[in-house]
Amino acid sequence: MTDIKPRTINYMQAVAEALILEMRRDPDIYIAGEDVGKFGGSFGVTGPVYKEFGATRVLDTPISETAIIGTAVGAAAAGLRPVVEILFVDFLPIAGDELFNQAAKIHYMFGGQVDCPIVVRTAMGAGIGAAAHHSQSLEALVCHIPGLITIAPATPYDAKGLLIAAIRDNNPVVFLEHKLLYAAKGEVPEGDYVIPIGKADVKREGADVTLICYSAMVRQCLASAEALAAEGISAEVLDLRTLVPLDKEAILASVRKTGRAVIVHEACQTGGFGGEIAAVIADQAFGSLKAPVKRVAGPDTPVPFSPALEAEFIVNAEKITAAVKALFAE
Repeated sequence: MTDIKPRTINYMQAVAEALILEMRRDPDIYIAGEDVGKFGGSFGVTGPVYKEFGATRVLDTPISETAIIGTAVGAAAAGLRPVVEILFVDFLPIAGDELFNQAAKIHYMFGGQVDCPIVVRTAMGAGIGAAAHHSQSLEALVCHIPGLITIAPATPYDAKGLLIAAIRDNNPVVFLEHKLLYAAKGEVPEGDYVIPIGKADVKREGADVTLICYSAMVRQCLASAEALAAEGISAEVLDLRTLVPLDKEAILASVRKTGRAVIVHEACQTGGFGGEIAAVIADQAFGSLKAPVKRVAGPDTPVPFSPALEAEFIVNAEKITAAVKALFAE
């Protein structure tokens, strides 16, 4: 009997598969965005979706983030379930009124009588030489707005399961896809499955320190954990997966176990989401700490275009490892 090998696909294929499965299931779902149709999206994600559903349900829009999200809010309020694409997260603030003031607040403002089930897919992060206007990580900005769910998956498996969950949720969701993850491969089941929103995942068990991370930084933390293991430090890697709602219980359980926490994100440190995580730990797990909570984050500067400077900007496994070792040296 021949063993059946697990199916391996990349992150981009996992996202496309989630879209296709949900659109087959629910005719009220449509996709809209710049060049998402025949062109297939700038990163190629929506090409397979357009091939199956065509221009009636995969809609090319003008270059107007305001129009893309604004029409989605109206469509969602009327009973449809739009999945819209904002090419780069850097351009999300252009539709700030539509997303932050309308989509996020409509359920509250109408006393629960109106839902806004929209998903905003957008690409975040540095690493492809796209310079300061196309390389930011703005998750903290989105997380600051009550009413928005924020998801930042790190693996193809998580991306598919969480996108399906996001599309089925009746709240507005910002779904952050890191550009460097699109080609990343992993085991992904065929067919329909849902990962609950708001549940973190321990990607690696450890006993001495917790590395708290999400999106592309999960891979860097896993690499750092390997390097630390060779030096006798057992690092647990906690992938948050969802930032809002935040799985505080998982964070606290891990930190209480290890007694040390290093929070890792690519975004600039000042005002970054890591500060919120650190506050949760300080407030509810202070007595378990054996050392101060540390953050490893991007510098407070625009993302450089120069490849050498961009590489210096991005948080990597070496920087994480150095921060952990310094924590044990204190």
